[in-house]
Amino acid sequence: MGKRKTQKKVKLASHGKRRKWAPFWTVLKKYGMGKRKHPSEITRVRRNWRRTKLKIKPRREKKKHLG
Repeated sequence: MGKRKTQKKVKLASHGKRRKWAPFWTVLKKYGMGKRKHPSEITRVRRNWRRTKLKIKPRREKKKHLG
């Protein structure tokens, strides 16, 4: 059995895949050769590590003193 990831790490990993900019070749794929569009127009979610924080709550745990 391998090590299990905590829920917080799973959520951080999934949010890490959400990028602020799309790769430049997606502009060619979506709009065609003649269009000059900025890659940020394609992405729906824009993230900034300074401006917006991920609101990840810690999981509820049993109280240790209750057994």
